[in-house]
Amino acid sequence: MAGMPGTGGTRMLAWSFVGPALLLLIAFNLFPLAWNIVLSFTNADLSGGTWEWVGGRNYATIFSDKSFAAKYGAALRTTALFTVLAVAIELALGFALALALRRDFRGKTPLLAVLLLPMMLSPAVMGLFWNLILEGTYGPLNQILGLAGLSQPAWRTEFKLLCLLLVDVWMWTPFMMLIALAGLNAIPAQLYEAAEIDRTPAWRVFARITLPLCAPLLGLAVLLRATDALKQFDLVMAITGPNDQATQTVSALLYQTTFANQKVGLGAAYAIVVLVGVIAVATLFTRYLDWMAARQGREG
Repeated sequence: MAGMPGTGGTRMLAWSFVGPALLLLIAFNLFPLAWNIVLSFTNADLSGGTWEWVGGRNYATIFSDKSFAAKYGAALRTTALFTVLAVAIELALGFALALALRRDFRGKTPLLAVLLLPMMLSPAVMGLFWNLILEGTYGPLNQILGLAGLSQPAWRTEFKLLCLLLVDVWMWTPFMMLIALAGLNAIPAQLYEAAEIDRTPAWRVFARITLPLCAPLLGLAVLLRATDALKQFDLVMAITGPNDQATQTVSALLYQTTFANQKVGLGAAYAIVVLVGVIAVATLFTRYLDWMAARQGREG
């Protein structure tokens, strides 16, 4: 047909749309990753000067040096504990809120807006905000407890990990609630009507209809939150600092190694190890979600 571009013109038009996005992807994702891999095989540091190729020495330090391995092991345990507790609490609270907000009622829209507000704010700013709230001497929380005649603990020194959990749960429970609410709203109403006609007990309706049909979306929410919690850095920096052993996560140890100790090469190698670990966890969880979806398909 006259006026239609040929194959070359169509291909050129397609690249004109896709090209800028690919360039941005390479510039902001692929190139930094590739450069980080290169640095991980060098002895580069922040003090300047020339750096040399050292092969796998940085990776050997991570896994064989006793002092660094001890720090890495402690940071890994803290990160794992924080991730499990935070994601579990957020999942339970988020799903409970979604069940409570499932039906329409007056004031539901503004209530949802208020509940979703924490997850829309900057984690670093909210960390500093909560740092002031939890301050032992002049913090609002202890002042309120004092007026009520209750004890005023030093939150940031006695309950460091609990403070991080409190802020993280406050920020990201709305995320779990939002995804759970989407899953609940996607369940066909006919299933509940049939269960009501059969006079099925409420607990069995929940166990046989609500929970299984929400499970794939809840699993996706857990995957997203877990991979994000494994990289926890903002709240640690804002509330306790990167060098506190009680709350030092793998990302905080990475910051300490790269910037405080100025060992860029070792920090780059450590970053690669952390990245591989996060990818491995995400892959295993994705495989589990695929298996669960296939099982539901067979049962359906």
